[in-house]
Amino acid sequence: MNEVKRPKIPLIFYYVIVLLAIMLFNSLIMPRFAKRQIREVDYGTFMSMTENGEIGQVEIQDNQILFTDKDRTSIYKTGLMDDPGLVERLYASGAEFASEIVEEMSPLLSILLSWVLPILLFAAIGQWMSKKLMDKAGGGAGSLMFNMGKSNAKVYVKSSDGIRFSDVEGVDEAEENLQEIVDYLHNPQKYQEIGASMPKGVLLVGPPGTGKTMLAKAVAGEANVPFFSMSGSEFVEMFVGMGASKVRDLFRQAKEKAPCIVFIDEIDAIGQKRSGGAHIGGNDEREQTLNQLLTEMDGFGGNTGVIILAATNRPEALDPALTRPGRFDRRVPVELPDLKGREAILKVHAKKIKVAEDVDFLRVARMASGASGAELANIVNEAALRAVRDGRKLAGQTDFEESIEVVIAGYQKKNAILTDKEKHIVAYHEIGHALVAAKQTESAPVQKITIIPRTSGALGYTLQVDEGDHYLMSREEIENKIATLTGGRAAEELAFGTATTGAANDIEQATKLARAMIARYGMSDGFGMTAMETVTNQYLGGDASLACSNETQARIDAEVVSLIKRQHEKASGLLRENRAKLDELAGFLYEHETITGEEFMTILNS
Repeated sequence: MNEVKRPKIPLIFYYVIVLLAIMLFNSLIMPRFAKRQIREVDYGTFMSMTENGEIGQVEIQDNQILFTDKDRTSIYKTGLMDDPGLVERLYASGAEFASEIVEEMSPLLSILLSWVLPILLFAAIGQWMSKKLMDKAGGGAGSLMFNMGKSNAKVYVKSSDGIRFSDVEGVDEAEENLQEIVDYLHNPQKYQEIGASMPKGVLLVGPPGTGKTMLAKAVAGEANVPFFSMSGSEFVEMFVGMGASKVRDLFRQAKEKAPCIVFIDEIDAIGQKRSGGAHIGGNDEREQTLNQLLTEMDGFGGNTGVIILAATNRPEALDPALTRPGRFDRRVPVELPDLKGREAILKVHAKKIKVAEDVDFLRVARMASGASGAELANIVNEAALRAVRDGRKLAGQTDFEESIEVVIAGYQKKNAILTDKEKHIVAYHEIGHALVAAKQTESAPVQKITIIPRTSGALGYTLQVDEGDHYLMSREEIENKIATLTGGRAAEELAFGTATTGAANDIEQATKLARAMIARYGMSDGFGMTAMETVTNQYLGGDASLACSNETQARIDAEVVSLIKRQHEKASGLLRENRAKLDELAGFLYEHETITGEEFMTILNS
């Protein structure tokens, strides 16, 4: 779509004009008023006026003499002559010697020129500026000083080369929900005949980077109607009432250009639940903005041709009055893409770069499990950048696989040199993970093992790739995953008889999984199907909070410790049973630094 750019002249431009005008006035015009006309006379006239006592003040300079008459109403100048007795004659005539002869301006004229005239000039320019801003805003409540009441929404007009649904992949269910909106904007009559009306608002919810904004633009592109885009944070102003004024201005423009689409990104910035006076120091400006938004959405009928789309990562934080039927009637989830969706997204973004023919996008999609659309786009771009760095014209399979590792673990840290002992420890640690995973059932196959440090802080990592997407995990699968996480520490203890800090991230992940099993998934014999933990934000990290007594929390902690200990002992037993393979694989990894899953399984099964 083509964005309509409003011509904007910065306010500082007008202030510079006023400042330059005042400086010009003070430097060029004021001196002409401040100085009287100086009359030049010959030296004889000066001598005659001295003898007659007609000189009031006199100033002898290097190359001339300035003097006034007795009444000091006129200023004269004459040339300087070689006259030794001049000073005595001037004293005798009663003249006064002055260091500088200037005009003493009348107080009234001084006030007029120094204060009244600049203020009048400044007020005139300010009045002209205000009128121009009023005309530009169209009058009314939106035409406030400095454009603070303007919505500043980006307006996209009809365009034949805008974003379409074909440009957005991996969100088929969301597209299907929004196709109805497009059909209504094309053919509203068939809905009106049966008495149906379109939802006033559609709320797009999902994790960051899943394509919510692109979907909104695709709806406008398919419907070929004007598209107003604005972020929720742009409504929030320092001055109370400005946010509400921006809401009014946005919806006024939308009514003028109907049928159209209004898109508010990150609506949780202004749509959070109101405190109701329970919290001291609440944000009145934010609440006034929300109240105005609620009022404007109530003012839209179902058949006005204005559709409101909004996107958020925090639907649970929105005010119930905003999400009730009649305002945001429909909620469309935009989730992370599945395996098929990831493959389609990779192919869409790969059209923008030159790709080798042997690239297996299905394999890349499997490796990128859990990636969002934005992360997949970044993976494709990183693959192209890697090909350029290596001096190749096409991005190949290796580039895509390495770019996934860059997104997951960061770039290779080439200046990080491990000591020989540290390198041995990391090799045993990573082989411990891989060996425990391989010796358990229902574990994801090992794809790659490396002990090359990464910029994320990892000294090495083991990459496991599932054959497909899994939406359910059994108790056995989670326990096996915890055992795999403890396999690194178990290998260190078995080979070196000590523990290092390299297992810090493994311990954190294992603890989270164990706590979720007991407090959230109901996989504990002691608590059964009782939820002790709730997820506060499912789309932004999935942070959880315990809602139980201190005694219950202590019991949960004890069960978590017991569960992790059991899985740690299980991992240690598997490694002891396969100690020869552990040593062989660790030595092979130490020599090669990076091995594939095929090489790992070949040595393990030999």
